Amino acid sequence: MKKLFFFALLTACVQTTMAEQVTIETKNTTMVLNVDQGKQPQYVYYGARLSDTDLQHLQSSAVFGRMDAYPAYGMNCPAEAAIAMTHADGNMSTELLATGSVTQEGMITRIWMKDPVYPITVALCYMPRIEEDIIETWTEIQNGEAKPVTLTQFASICLPIRRGDVWLSHFYGSWANEARLVEEPILPGEKVIKNKDGTRNSHTDHAEVMFSLDGKGRENNGDVIGAALCYSGNFQLKIDTDDTEFHYFFAGINPDNSEYHLKKGEYFVTPKVALSFSKCGLSGVSRNFHKWGRKYMLAHGDKERKILLNSWEGVYFDINQKGMDQMMGDIASMGGELFVMDDGWFGDKYPRKVDNSSLGDWVVDKNKLPEGIEGLLRDAKKHGIKFGIWIEPEMANTVSELYEAHPDWIVKAPKREPVLGRGGTQVVLDMSNPKVQDFVFSIVDNLMTKYPEIDYIKWDANMPILNHGSQYLTMNDQSHLNIEYHRGLEKTCQRIRDKYPDLTIQACASGGGRANWGVLPYFDEFWVSDNTDALQRIYMQWGTSYFFPAIAMASHISATPNHTVFRTTAMKYRIDVAMSGRLGMEIQPKNMTDDEKALCRNAIKEYKQIRPVVQFGDLYRLVSPYDKKGLASLMYVNDAKDKSVFFWWKTESFQNEHLPRVKMAGLDANKMYKVHELNRIDLKPMDVEGKSFSGAYLMNHGLEIPYRNEPEHSKKNDWSSRVLLLEAD
Repeated sequence: MKKLFFFALLTACVQTTMAEQVTIETKNTTMVLNVDQGKQPQYVYYGARLSDTDLQHLQSSAVFGRMDAYPAYGMNCPAEAAIAMTHADGNMSTELLATGSVTQEGMITRIWMKDPVYPITVALCYMPRIEEDIIETWTEIQNGEAKPVTLTQFASICLPIRRGDVWLSHFYGSWANEARLVEEPILPGEKVIKNKDGTRNSHTDHAEVMFSLDGKGRENNGDVIGAALCYSGNFQLKIDTDDTEFHYFFAGINPDNSEYHLKKGEYFVTPKVALSFSKCGLSGVSRNFHKWGRKYMLAHGDKERKILLNSWEGVYFDINQKGMDQMMGDIASMGGELFVMDDGWFGDKYPRKVDNSSLGDWVVDKNKLPEGIEGLLRDAKKHGIKFGIWIEPEMANTVSELYEAHPDWIVKAPKREPVLGRGGTQVVLDMSNPKVQDFVFSIVDNLMTKYPEIDYIKWDANMPILNHGSQYLTMNDQSHLNIEYHRGLEKTCQRIRDKYPDLTIQACASGGGRANWGVLPYFDEFWVSDNTDALQRIYMQWGTSYFFPAIAMASHISATPNHTVFRTTAMKYRIDVAMSGRLGMEIQPKNMTDDEKALCRNAIKEYKQIRPVVQFGDLYRLVSPYDKKGLASLMYVNDAKDKSVFFWWKTESFQNEHLPRVKMAGLDANKMYKVHELNRIDLKPMDVEGKSFSGAYLMNHGLEIPYRNEPEHSKKNDWSSRVLLLEAD
């Protein structure tokens, strides 16, 4: 591996100057910055890995536009800035110039800058993840002034991207319609992607984007940059395209109504932005993020996930001891490994019967569960499975003993009544308050201390911050709420993980509201969406897969008509979609037919065979549902390239339809792969069943997939799908 930074002679287009060339490298990528003392550090290059010769003769693009690594506001006001502040004396201008110091601490390179007039210091930080082709970058801002300065902008990064035919892939949505993909060319002007929910940041927009540098993004070829802001709170991504030859990409905490008063000597550390470049298209960048996420970010990213049944869609609030025992027995009989009891199990003075009471009162409702959690754990052990439980620890209801005792713990605008959420009574606890942090920690701590056999916690968050105000923060620091909330959440999650490192925790937030790399270091997975409809899940899971691995995406088989869109899809179709993520069930098994149970029993058995490939394999997206070709297809390939799982789902059905033959990807061209269909319902096997094909043939030609499943006539329907296991001979 080359040195992470070194001195070199930079030959610019206009003049030659002595400068330090800081080089950050991964296995296949290089980032280069010029750091010339007394000047703003300059980006020179980010892309495919360069040779030593190329580095020595690297051409600067500064004559075509600004290449500042971290532009400050005040000395070039028309240009977009990454940082802006009001100094203690009221001066709104800042200038950040390289001090000439570049330091190395382990894998972290810091480029130091200072304002020549005010004692403000900023470090640009870069940490490469070599094998995963990821560069993590962030900034550290320190105030050396005698009095506080007010930060009004504090992006984590500014990255210039050369104009051309650059396309943007990003993700929008809402409750039950998360992570919808948008692909569009970047045009002159400004594109802003933001979230201001306060507690959950992945419903309306995602804090992750991809830039396809040579036209509309292609899945497995083409130059692509991916960027993910690793933050759980309000964010802002901004792409500014002015009259220069560059798009300027900014990412960081959303500064809206969040000005920050930085005290003397205090550091403000911005969230990390993870960057990746790949010449292997959108899926290439995805594979980098998946490997990085499993290795460095996701809790227990190296451990297989259990197959579970969650009670929510099966019984909703109708929790009782007998019913839970029945559901545990059913999932155990189908081969499942875990049962999770969802909302509705708690409350003493105010029993939780619907969604308008009891949050905060985390005691068992003995009318519903006379034998308590102990009885549930006993039943789980009897059935040979693990047990999990639902909580919503950051929230309360005004109808609760907690609220009666601590009305001062909620987020509330000063001098005003609280704005209420779900059920007309829900409020958000103020995580900036250390007492609230202690309380939230105690919810998990009390459960795990009393019931150490609990294996899994589903952590929900069903309300945004609707009114701005903290009863804990001083009136002068009310603007800190959105930042301090998530600092408090992170501190609490860290305490929980320190004490309970082996506990599995799911991040649920009205469905997929917390699919972000800010919380996932403390969580094992996230609930993709409250919408479990198989067809819509194809679209949502497709978008989610751009940055998040299958092991983190909880994907459940549910009942029909679906509880959100009321669509009726075939059980096989629902199974085949759910198997492309972390397989689970969200259904009342006693309402299933014997045939449906048999299908699920077989699917669980077969999923256990392919679980390592799906959860740890390399993803190759093949045909996008967004391209409206009548189908969607993707596949996972293990590291050894001797096992692969191929998914094929029709997205519509017509007579005399014409679907493309799908070419596979990621296989070893020289290996022979035997084909075996999983979850088969057809009376006759496919004509390729048991046959072997070369990796080259499968990638250059592909297999002809029958357009319809062909079970007995009474079981035919308009939903067709296939899952193929490919194993090297």
